[in-house]
Amino acid sequence: MANIKSAKKRILVINTKTMRNKVIKSKIKTLVKKVEAAVDANDKAAAESALKLAVSEITKAGSKGIFHKNNVARKVSRLTKLVNSIA
Repeated sequence: MANIKSAKKRILVINTKTMRNKVIKSKIKTLVKKVEAAVDANDKAAAESALKLAVSEITKAGSKGIFHKNNVARKVSRLTKLVNSIA
């Protein structure tokens, strides 16, 4: 355990940021699952609305530094491709 005051503060700050990142990543996983479920059900309208929400959250997470920009681009691209595969 840290003895120096600044090191103790860093531990608290890191824990706070880690929890925030976990919440956001979990939310994004849920949104991605909703898109995939809509695609499996062949519901184009629901898939497109779920995709819009998911892309928004993924992009926001990327701008906050939770995901790398290439990771964001890959996730968005794969989801979009999946939704566009519905006939």
